[in-house]
Amino acid sequence: MDYLEFKIECKPEFTEILIAELAEIGFDSFLETDSGLEAYSQEDHFDREAYQEILDRYQEVAQIKVMEGKMPKVNWNEEWEKHYDPIQVGKEVYVRASFHPSKEDVKHEIVINPKMSFGTGHHATTYLMLSHLLEIDHQGKSVIDIGAGTGILAIMAHKLGAKHIEAFDIDNWCVENGNENFELNGMAGVKMGHGTIREVNPQGPFDIALANINKNVLLDEMEVYVNLLPTKGFLLLSGFYDHDIPEIQLRAESLGLNLKNQKVRDNWAALVFEKA
Repeated sequence: MDYLEFKIECKPEFTEILIAELAEIGFDSFLETDSGLEAYSQEDHFDREAYQEILDRYQEVAQIKVMEGKMPKVNWNEEWEKHYDPIQVGKEVYVRASFHPSKEDVKHEIVINPKMSFGTGHHATTYLMLSHLLEIDHQGKSVIDIGAGTGILAIMAHKLGAKHIEAFDIDNWCVENGNENFELNGMAGVKMGHGTIREVNPQGPFDIALANINKNVLLDEMEVYVNLLPTKGFLLLSGFYDHDIPEIQLRAESLGLNLKNQKVRDNWAALVFEKA
């Protein structure tokens, strides 16, 4: 399956905005560059009309220039090795690829070999979700990772002591990559599912539900998430900007959730709700 590749030059302040906009219309992989970003879409899922509408809307204000191409499925581990650097969340979590040396002075080490999957820890939303997870008791708990990407959040839950973990994503690349990452982190018994939450139809209950997707999907699916939680269960949400917090909070509270915590990084937000 070929991928369409878009090398986009833009003003620095529009890089994250364009990533969010393109993710909304089906682009599933991104790489930030010195001049902007590289965005990838499966050729058979590409919506040319929606893409052009976004381009027209930001063309002038963001000073966009685009070089479009096509690329076959390649060895993404090799491609990412050229750009991927380890990250650290406080003094507790170190996220690295298998080709990086281990770090002994951290509590939790996560090994991620990303392919065309979103969620390496570099993006602000993943960083924020990891930060929230560190503040929640996972011992003996059941966890579901919705739109799991590389599986990094599910892996974090495992390292924090969760006893049962389920994860799934709509993208075949993510399923393949997530399963590889689970094995790298001692989670061979966990297999990532494929599909939306309504297609996968997990049964629950889950003490902790994680969803780092985008605002529209979260608003549409939130009631499904809530129905999987027991009383006092936690729902962690990210994938939206800080100015979207009121809309997300309003929807959550209408479904019986209480906001317990929120974090913001680079204008992106992550919220923790508890089921009343």
